[in-house]
Amino acid sequence: MTTPNPEPAGQRRELFQLIVGHVFLHATMAGMRMAAPLLALRQGYSEAAVGVLLSLYALTQVFLSLPAGRFADRHGLKRPFALSVCAGSLGAGLAFAFPVFPVLCLSALLTGGATGTAVIALQRHVGRAAHTPAELKQAFSWLAIGPAFSNFVGPFVAGLVIDHAGYRAAFLLLAMFPLVTWAFVRQARELAPVASHHAARRGKAWDLWREPNFRRLILVNWFLSSAWDVHTFVVPVLGHERGLSASVIGTILGVFAFAAAAIRVVLPVLAARVHEWVLIVAAMVATTLIYAIYPFMHLALTMGACSVLLGFALGMVQPMVMSMLHQITPEHRQGEAVGMRMMVINASSVVMPMLFGGAGTLVGIGAVFWVVSATVGSGIRVAWRLKDLTAGRSS
Repeated sequence: MTTPNPEPAGQRRELFQLIVGHVFLHATMAGMRMAAPLLALRQGYSEAAVGVLLSLYALTQVFLSLPAGRFADRHGLKRPFALSVCAGSLGAGLAFAFPVFPVLCLSALLTGGATGTAVIALQRHVGRAAHTPAELKQAFSWLAIGPAFSNFVGPFVAGLVIDHAGYRAAFLLLAMFPLVTWAFVRQARELAPVASHHAARRGKAWDLWREPNFRRLILVNWFLSSAWDVHTFVVPVLGHERGLSASVIGTILGVFAFAAAAIRVVLPVLAARVHEWVLIVAAMVATTLIYAIYPFMHLALTMGACSVLLGFALGMVQPMVMSMLHQITPEHRQGEAVGMRMMVINASSVVMPMLFGGAGTLVGIGAVFWVVSATVGSGIRVAWRLKDLTAGRSS
């Protein structure tokens, strides 16, 4: 049963509840993405095997993203979240019960799919609740704080528990996080469904690619999400090579996520004064430079400093992309568009860890940083052309 949209104060309170709930579900995957590769390395598996393991966190999302988007268009917020909570707890719980590599792979599929399904429903819900471009930028800026904060909480907490109580204790704790998510999300109000006549003329999902700005936006998002994914992969490998403890590696990943969350706190004010495409171009330039110098940082402190700067740069991107995506997509297809975006970036997340895991084994992990730097740098021109969307809104 749906209810009318809440008043502004109610909207803010509900957004806060959804952000908190999302933090715990996403923290399960973030913690597993740090703990499972470390356990695999400890058990003697190669960097290439770890790359395959990490890619599985995105594999389920590749195949579920479009169906999950359509499911959210039909059923709203709570039903996708309920399924995601069950899958997230089951995935981490299996790793606790059977901490062996094949089960870690299954856990990756479950927790990755749970997070992807939930975020599609959440982004669609928040996008529909906003009424103007300014509200979209602000809402997605606040919403993006959740994953950034959970990317700090998950690895940091998992690293501490691993060092003091072992891997199984960390997996058990992560399995409990999604239950907290449901305690918050179940209180949310569903928005009224989109008029049914829109569904009759929905069209095929791939029709979305006919819009040039949609193509550019997805391509730019792919460049920068790949940079985020590669950082998540290479830091545990680089830290393991240099003899850093699990808690130190978790802290380096954590400060990256903390910086991404911190920039998103001030982003609503910044985005009110600066166009989305300007912030995206700035993020790409900064990411290119940081990845170029990262391999020369040999101390945990300097690695942490690069992670902070990279977190500032990449933390700006998703809210601006989501704001622009909702502006160029019809309301009755917003869940589908979000699903398409998730499918593309997660297909990359499947391929990139395996590709760079193999490259790291062959030529060294430092070369991976430079390849990412060159790749992101090549996309700056595409990001610059996103100003056409701003011009179209102004005309």
